[in-house]
Amino acid sequence: MLRNAIIRPARSVPLSLCQRSASTRAISNPTLVDIEKRWEAIPPQEQAELWMNLRDRMKSNWNELTLAEKKASYWIAFGPHGPRAAPPPGENKQIFLYTVAGVGISFLVFWGIRQFARPPPKTMSREWQEKTNEYLKEQKVEPITGYASEGYTGPGAIQSK
Repeated sequence: MLRNAIIRPARSVPLSLCQRSASTRAISNPTLVDIEKRWEAIPPQEQAELWMNLRDRMKSNWNELTLAEKKASYWIAFGPHGPRAAPPPGENKQIFLYTVAGVGISFLVFWGIRQFARPPPKTMSREWQEKTNEYLKEQKVEPITGYASEGYTGPGAIQSK
């Protein structure tokens, strides 16, 4: 109770008069001139501050905005900077060359590994696989639908040409 009595006289001035609104003051023209050319060079902290000031100005009546503020707001919101920036010249050529180089290096590594690899195993020869087919028929493997079935014409175990 005593605390409220002390605080009330301190608030005799309405709060709305004490608060200063950033949206009532126009942003200086030199700050906004050639913003398209200077935006990338401005430090991120100043970029954020400028954008916040413009955003506060846009919250009020748009007829109060200057032409420079309207242009700067539009350019900052939709301009070709950041992720919307145009790719640097020659980027497609560079991507193509790096891709070709990557595929070429992969081919050379594959070829090099194949040169030092062991020869294919003896079980990959055609005559070994034909003998495997004969053995599977003798052993009556898969008698219903497989090797030992009547009239079987499939390749069996033959994989080599």
